Amino acid sequence: MNRQVVKSGICPEHVAGGLLVLVLHGVALWGLISHRLVALPVQMPTLFVSLVTPAVPQIPHPVPVAPASVPSKHVKPQPPGAQPSMVAALTANELPIVAAPPLTPQPAVAPSPTLAPAIGPVTLAGELAISCVERSSAEYPLASRRRNETGTALLHVELDEAGQVATAMVIASSGHSRLDEAALTAVKRWRCNPAQRNGQAVRATARQAFNFVLQGT
Repeated sequence: MNRQVVKSGICPEHVAGGLLVLVLHGVALWGLISHRLVALPVQMPTLFVSLVTPAVPQIPHPVPVAPASVPSKHVKPQPPGAQPSMVAALTANELPIVAAPPLTPQPAVAPSPTLAPAIGPVTLAGELAISCVERSSAEYPLASRRRNETGTALLHVELDEAGQVATAMVIASSGHSRLDEAALTAVKRWRCNPAQRNGQAVRATARQAFNFVLQGT
């Protein structure tokens, strides 16, 4: 049996085949480049970054503005966006006249009745005994006679419209309370004619004196 022995080493045929392949690839690449089918790599530009301080904005100085003229009190202020021709000034003669509401008549208030001034009683002239048809003398108290008590009691008496004694009081004492009480008791039993004013019976006042004197002294 024949055995073939392969020795290690570079084969000239393999080298020639590899060179041929390289040549063929180079020709194909050149053809593509020449027909602009493959773009050549473009060199990338170099970027540089730096910090920039922002500029301070300049603030313009305020410009003085002339004050606007004050509109007249009869001129209606122009609303925003309105045309000047649509704003009309109202003069005193063109102002709308608003009629005042009619006054509601107040009901007439009747005047309060005037009260007639109070008229006091009539003052009788002279003593009361002149006007009294029923009168009696005062009784002399026994104790006063035993003690010899004498004196004059002056009374103020007021009559009502019927002529009866309404009130009586001592305005000048006799000096003895028993004699004064005897005078008051006597006058309250009197009946007198009522006083008249304008034809009508009215109250009246008068004075009456009672003199207490012991006989034989």
